[in-house]
Amino acid sequence: MKAWFISDLHLKSESESNSEKLLLFLHSLENGNREATHLFLVGDIFDLWIYDHSYFIEKFPKIVNAIKVIARKGIEVHYFEGNHDLYLKKYWQQEVGVKVHDGPEFFNLGSCRVRVEHGDLMNPNDKGYLFLKSTLQSLPVKIIAKNIPGSFVSWVGERASRASRQYTSQQKAMHEKDVKDYMKSYVESVWENAPFDLFIAGHTHVRDEQKLNIEAEQVVAINLGSWFDEPQALYLDESGYQFIQI
Repeated sequence: MKAWFISDLHLKSESESNSEKLLLFLHSLENGNREATHLFLVGDIFDLWIYDHSYFIEKFPKIVNAIKVIARKGIEVHYFEGNHDLYLKKYWQQEVGVKVHDGPEFFNLGSCRVRVEHGDLMNPNDKGYLFLKSTLQSLPVKIIAKNIPGSFVSWVGERASRASRQYTSQQKAMHEKDVKDYMKSYVESVWENAPFDLFIAGHTHVRDEQKLNIEAEQVVAINLGSWFDEPQALYLDESGYQFIQI
């Protein structure tokens, strides 16, 4: 078991530096320079991707193809929808060949039980965001997103994305301690319903690692942060985990 986790790249085009770094990373998995059995895309990989509109597919052809290639080579790829990438199953699961998740999932990776999610449900006090998320995931919005032109989805989405990104940056700058505190509280609460050894999320753009004692069990909670600060991936194998610069 050799698993990689990345989150919150917020890629806007294939010409930017982080897109080029992602492609190099994906190619290193493909050619075996970095060993991998699993790749977890933990949401907000793109600054905007909605449904299967050709607008987005044509905007990121190299990245899509690189992910398709490693999935076909037998690396198990999991893509978690974030708050910037929505309704991914039709294209990413059916066409690209990755497994898409719209909520938390559990994985047995070696001897470790891991809970993975984007992380946008960690703050129960953020009523405005939680209402927005439920609205965006509703059937009427899904039907609208499917049927309107991709260019219009992009025009609306980019404005919403900009506002969301600004909000997350403000969270990081003003409430970093609070972000870490509510991750701790969230992990403790969800562990009681279904225990796990390792929790991995993103969303807040605050890279964090906490070792928690819950009912005499040691649980590790990790937030992957974002690629705005420094492009890094979390690597997990039987010997443990570490952040590796991309």
